[in-house]
Amino acid sequence: MFQGFDTILRQSAFPPSLIQMTHLFVLLFLLAITVLFAYWISRKYLVGILETIAHKSTFQWDDIFIHNLFFKRLVILVPLILIHTAADLVFADFPGTAEFLRRASLICFVLAGLRILGAVLRSGKEIYHSSGIAGDWPVQSYLDAFKIISYILAFIFIISILTNKSPWGIISVFGGLTAILLLIFKDTIMGFVANLQLTANDMINVGDWIEMEKYGADGDVIDISLHTVKVQNWDKTITTIPTHQMVNDAFKNWRGMSESGGRRIKRALYIDTSSIHFCTDTMLEEFKKYTLLENYLKEKEEEIAEYNRTHHPEPEKLGGRRQTNIGVFRAYVKSYLHNNPKINQDLTFLVRHLAPTPQGLPLEIYVFSADKVWANYEEIQADIFDHLLAIAPEFGLRIFQYPSGYDLHFSSISPDGQITAQK
Repeated sequence: MFQGFDTILRQSAFPPSLIQMTHLFVLLFLLAITVLFAYWISRKYLVGILETIAHKSTFQWDDIFIHNLFFKRLVILVPLILIHTAADLVFADFPGTAEFLRRASLICFVLAGLRILGAVLRSGKEIYHSSGIAGDWPVQSYLDAFKIISYILAFIFIISILTNKSPWGIISVFGGLTAILLLIFKDTIMGFVANLQLTANDMINVGDWIEMEKYGADGDVIDISLHTVKVQNWDKTITTIPTHQMVNDAFKNWRGMSESGGRRIKRALYIDTSSIHFCTDTMLEEFKKYTLLENYLKEKEEEIAEYNRTHHPEPEKLGGRRQTNIGVFRAYVKSYLHNNPKINQDLTFLVRHLAPTPQGLPLEIYVFSADKVWANYEEIQADIFDHLLAIAPEFGLRIFQYPSGYDLHFSSISPDGQITAQK
């Protein structure tokens, strides 16, 4: 190949060393042209053929691999194979260059393998998330751990190639540095163990609504990785929590509520105890205008009449059973909620008294709304208490409230220290 060219150079008085150098440069130039041409042909035609076949198939996974550039990264192996092969065949007369090309191509093989592996892992993640079990077993943390291990192995292989030593010998050296490695990768190891615990115990999944006061987190989990759990709060800010802290610290997961048939409403009306009294006949007749109380009043009237006839012939004198305005109001609240289609009747349903407090008698409502969407839930809860606050005075009851400036403005203090309302 170089005979005619060498003759010309010798006739021109070129030294042998320069002629050899010229051979080397020409070979490197030809190799570079061949490698670039092979890469161009592979990327333009081979990748095009593979992607065309993938697009025409009914199989969806190959489209995901195309989206993550798997085939385009795969063709980089073609020029690397050419370089590694040429190192022994073409550069046999240049052992130093051949050795350099072999090692350089092997290092590039390792780096290209990392890029191909990255495309495979991203594709696998997308395929997994498109399946029906994605929410039950988050895999991002395991992919992160696998990437770290692959980077460490790649680093070991590169060192092995550069030093021309067995990778097992290098691994044994790293084994002697276990304490240092544990210190460097402490957070990674803790995160990996925490992920195993979170997954095995089904403590948290992407999409769960969690609360963690220590970190100011209150919102939906949007990502679970090896080192962090990301929570998008309701104000659209992002809180990042170390994964291992999800095991060490307490947090509240609202998934149980989301998967149940309703969302809890637990709120109390504080009734001024001075407004609680027995009902008169006039009041009971007035209450009969409420359709929700018809059955209750009829049954209660018969029950009380039977009790008083048996135990207290003279109920007013002997303290027989009589209805109270708070009891009738409680019955009204129960009937009102039972007839509310937005309340889940199959879950816990309570309208109860709590222990009296300095603010009055708490009448607690403990029910579940059928709609679990936050905005709708708040609307349902507000509608219920709007109605109850407005109708409580119809039963002769007052809702407790501390005196305000408005109350004091329309009050006067008598000489004996009593506060009276002004008309």
